Amino acid sequence: MNSRIPDQSKPVIAILTTSDRIRQFRGNRSNFRDIIRTGREQGYLVYVVTTRDLKLDERTVNGYVPSATGKLWYSSPFPLPQVIYNRISNREEEEKAPVARKIAECLEHEHIQLYNPFFFNKWNLFEWLKESRSTSKHVPKTRRLRSPQTIAAMLQQHDSLYLKPENGKAGKGIMRLRYRADSTLPFRLQIQTGKKNVTYKAASMDRLWARILREKGKTRYIIQQAIVLATHRGRPFDLRVLLQKNGRGAWSVTGVGARLAGARSITTHVPRGGSIEEPASMLEGTFGTERAAAILKNVPTTALLIARQIERASDNMIGEMSMDLGVDEEGGLWFFEANSRPMKFDEPAIRKLSLERIFQYCQHLARQNK
Repeated sequence: MNSRIPDQSKPVIAILTTSDRIRQFRGNRSNFRDIIRTGREQGYLVYVVTTRDLKLDERTVNGYVPSATGKLWYSSPFPLPQVIYNRISNREEEEKAPVARKIAECLEHEHIQLYNPFFFNKWNLFEWLKESRSTSKHVPKTRRLRSPQTIAAMLQQHDSLYLKPENGKAGKGIMRLRYRADSTLPFRLQIQTGKKNVTYKAASMDRLWARILREKGKTRYIIQQAIVLATHRGRPFDLRVLLQKNGRGAWSVTGVGARLAGARSITTHVPRGGSIEEPASMLEGTFGTERAAAILKNVPTTALLIARQIERASDNMIGEMSMDLGVDEEGGLWFFEANSRPMKFDEPAIRKLSLERIFQYCQHLARQNK
């Protein structure tokens, strides 16, 4: 680890996570190491802190930094941070009363800036984007899944639908429903488990609904029109956009990647068999050079519009998000998903800039009065 002396004029930054009885703290350690290394190279004092150790009424807190090899983590007293980068890894942790209380205290603290205070809920995202004319045209028809009647009403307009958990991530729990009027078993429900999926066929809405209830349990779901996506080598793909605020506190596009769906997958997520592709060459293969260039030019503009609308409607200060945009057969762009705690992008240039942007924005935040 680079042990450059921290620059006293720069803010102290803490990466927030939750504690773990066995492993000291939770979260993606390799990501934390990369963030700390990047911060040190730029003269920042950066450490990991748990919500339990972050005592806001004390001058120092117990934090963690990696050893020179990066294999071990040492705990040590550090000054109270001026900026907190929230990387709590899942919603269940964040909703626990002591954790939620600590985040609320940070948001109210007069000398601490915390960014990315919460995870997104899919239903809220689509509702927020429908509020603006400029973003509503990029949103597939979406309803809350409450009853078989909701499915019947949606199937009258669309013969293919997606069922998605409101608080899902990485494609978990997503189902696809197709209706084939000419079949004795007209309802086809594709259920994704890991890299495989099974198709359940039903003759009646009652049977279908019983199976959906079994799959979803108590989880709240949305139901959404399936967009016919452009394909590459016969498989659908979508674009992954990373947006972060820069040193001026303005939204900017850090990078655009592409994800191609796995052979039998109903989503493009890499853990479900999807693969990382190069956006320009993939779009060129489908649309030709000129059309591909026009689509790619449209991506940052659309993503920035959407990010600003999400932040405005959420009424919270958000520092970054990743976004999934689908490209239909005509080259139109559709919003599918945004994540307020982006996973790391594997594309090296995007990864490098994304780490630098964290500190540019932290520096901007530290200069703001609350």
